[in-house]
Amino acid sequence: MTVHPGSPGSGVILHVPHASRVIPAEVRASILLSDVDLATELDLMTDAHTDLLATSSASGAWLHVNPYSRLVVDPERFPDEREEMASVGMGAVYTRTSHGVPLRSTVDPSLLDRYFHPYAASFAGLVEDRLAAVGHAVILDIHSYPSRPLPYELHADGPRPAICLGTDTFHTPDWLVDAARAAFAEVGDVLLDSPFAGCYVPLAHYGRDSRVAALMVEIRRDVYMSEPGGPVTDGLPAVVAALATLIASLSR
Repeated sequence: MTVHPGSPGSGVILHVPHASRVIPAEVRASILLSDVDLATELDLMTDAHTDLLATSSASGAWLHVNPYSRLVVDPERFPDEREEMASVGMGAVYTRTSHGVPLRSTVDPSLLDRYFHPYAASFAGLVEDRLAAVGHAVILDIHSYPSRPLPYELHADGPRPAICLGTDTFHTPDWLVDAARAAFAEVGDVLLDSPFAGCYVPLAHYGRDSRVAALMVEIRRDVYMSEPGGPVTDGLPAVVAALATLIASLSR
């Protein structure tokens, strides 16, 4: 994991979990796909350029960036029976692709020890650091999603707005939603929890510490890039400006 320090007085943390395409060689050896099919899957499942979005708009916020692909482990999944995506082979360690094709023959528990738990500990440590420094933390969970549903999606029937804001009943206060709605209004339509809901909070704080606020920001990919895994487009600056505006409003 990579942490980019922000302002000592900022409690805002940008979380970028799915931007990387990097798969270590020892992990690649257990993936069943050919190189061509793996590249296609990475195009579909990587939140391309969200690391660029975050670094370009950070404005004093702290960044926590996953250096590895979500096909190594997905740090945002529950590592146990609470994870609904396990029903389609996409728990913390994926065994199926976005189209339901076998990705691994079994779940390798060592991947959790080598990648998932250290990542979680790092993020929880960063949250604790911000709580100690400024008394609060605001996590902005930065994602992107395809303009058309992929077969793995469990809740694909709803609208697919330019900006989807994922919320949590405990950790997402109204003031945070209002700030995000205002900041992203110029980008396009903004809706809550469709097609994706929820937001990332470390398990050490989840449902326990109200000083930790969180919001997921899902940007529909055709707003800022060429799908499925192509370059950014001229829509990128508007998204960067909106995210910077949100961060600035949270830092006052």
